[in-house]
Amino acid sequence: MIWRKPGERRCTSSLCRLVGLVLCSNASMVYFALDSLRVAVVTTLACSLLLQAGYFGRVLFLIWQSSSRARGTRHRGQHADGYRKARVPVV
Repeated sequence: MIWRKPGERRCTSSLCRLVGLVLCSNASMVYFALDSLRVAVVTTLACSLLLQAGYFGRVLFLIWQSSSRARGTRHRGQHADGYRKARVPVV
């Protein structure tokens, strides 16, 4: 078990509550609009899969972005410090 400081909130519990709220509201709206339990369940499962895919994609993007920063490179061919050094010929 990971110990927390008093008053410290866990991000995952808030995320789970938010996802649960979205899925329950989606299921209830579909059920009341179409009056079909089967369609409500299928739509809710599809919505949960899309949420999970989006979350997974975002985590992969953040990992990719942090690994490129750790290597000291930036995208689009820029240097890590934001400018290119001028090459001066040695005479």
